[in-house]
Amino acid sequence: MASRRRRVVWTAVAREAIQEALEFIAEDSAEGARKVLHAALDLASGLETLGDRGRIVPEIRDPDIREVFVYSYRLLYRVKPGQITILGFLHGARDFERWRRKRR
Repeated sequence: MASRRRRVVWTAVAREAIQEALEFIAEDSAEGARKVLHAALDLASGLETLGDRGRIVPEIRDPDIREVFVYSYRLLYRVKPGQITILGFLHGARDFERWRRKRR
């Protein structure tokens, strides 16, 4: 059976969040920032065919909102039939509710 392909789209909020994370990491290690960037982009592109692989975000409990981990960061995304939407990129220790409020 052929796998179903979905288009992967990053929201402006998620693009801004990953940029901020990379800038923070690069202050200590440019190589570390590159590793995080490549890992995040690889995971996001893999969602094109494996969008259901991430876990359901425990704070939201919506089966369409999932997450995968990129080192100590959470890459949150929404699964729809034809598209995966990257919603956020936040540090695992970051206040989730603050991120949720910022999205609204």
